[in-house]
Amino acid sequence: MPGLLRGVARTAVVAGTATAVSNRVSRRQAGRWAEQDAQQAAPQQPAAAAPEPAPSMESKISQLKELGDLKTQGVLTEAEFEAQKSRILNS
Repeated sequence: MPGLLRGVARTAVVAGTATAVSNRVSRRQAGRWAEQDAQQAAPQQPAAAAPEPAPSMESKISQLKELGDLKTQGVLTEAEFEAQKSRILNS
């Protein structure tokens, strides 16, 4: 009887260890797959974003007025003013 009990106990320990190892391996694989899925999905998200709408004419006029004020105050040079003005008008 003691030999039989020892054999059953050993079998239970081996089965329990095998189950624990199997579960751990499954969790690690699932984690790796989730990581790969996240990496593959990440580059697609920015591409799906809608482009910004073009600025309205009122917005452009407001920006040009602010730009003119900066030029009048001497913050911008003539070249900087012209470059920013063309950027605003071409947007």
